[in-house]
Amino acid sequence: MTDWLISLEGTEAGHQLALILALMAAFLHACFGALQKGRYDPWLSRGAIDGMYGLIAMPFALFVVPWPEPHMWLIFLGAFVIHVGYKLMQAWAYSRGAFTVVYPVVRGMGPLFTIIGASIVFGEDYGWVQWLGVAILLAGIFGLALYNYMYLETERETLRLALILAVGTGLFVALYTTYDAYGIRATADPFTFLAWFFFIDGLVMPPIAALRWRSMSERPPLMPLLARGFLGAIFAFFSFGSIMLATRLDKVGEAAVLRETSTVFAALIGWLVLRETVGPRRIALMALIALGAVVVELGG
Repeated sequence: MTDWLISLEGTEAGHQLALILALMAAFLHACFGALQKGRYDPWLSRGAIDGMYGLIAMPFALFVVPWPEPHMWLIFLGAFVIHVGYKLMQAWAYSRGAFTVVYPVVRGMGPLFTIIGASIVFGEDYGWVQWLGVAILLAGIFGLALYNYMYLETERETLRLALILAVGTGLFVALYTTYDAYGIRATADPFTFLAWFFFIDGLVMPPIAALRWRSMSERPPLMPLLARGFLGAIFAFFSFGSIMLATRLDKVGEAAVLRETSTVFAALIGWLVLRETVGPRRIALMALIALGAVVVELGG
């Protein structure tokens, strides 16, 4: 499978596969975000998810995929630091603000800065039509966040801090997207990067979550939490794996923009699963996000 994927790099078939992978990553990332914001404390959810995907990835990293080349260890260290910062910021933001307000801001910051970063790091060029698509998509994303904020009934007292944290989290999204795209292109086998990334990345949050769980006066039962962690791990594997493979097959910036249609899926999940309010204006804003992604794709 590795040889087949590598053979598609820079081809039209690779472009089409990258499109499919980016959209799949968008849906799964919205599911992943809802799991972290949903029933349990975001710190506990993240710890359970990370612990599960670290355990699942360990045998693949150690015994299945080729071992990383020597230069990859420094790259893994950089990815580890960046993702720890991202997860800490994200957990703080989710613990202080409504999912349908915080999530669009986080995701809206990502594609703009990722395109800028990809232009600098990878020399990617984007025409005015694609920039128009980015503008349309960002207008929909931030419009959705503003609308949700205007009609928010709970968590208002902590929302200002949550929005600041959401902006910071979005900057980390752009940073890890660009950096990880560099990492997965720096190794001969992309699955080596993915297996070792998940193995290493799963080491930090479980101890933090365990300490937080022990300090709670009312501790949630562990088995349902671990079950949620396992489900989240599956979402993480396919979401992050899909977007990383998409960045290896095609432009990093385009993949990042298409992934942010996750905001549409997140709004639907917030309505259907988390019982958050939705209406015609929000549907129109979600359609604007989707339109922006289409314009970016057609403009390429």
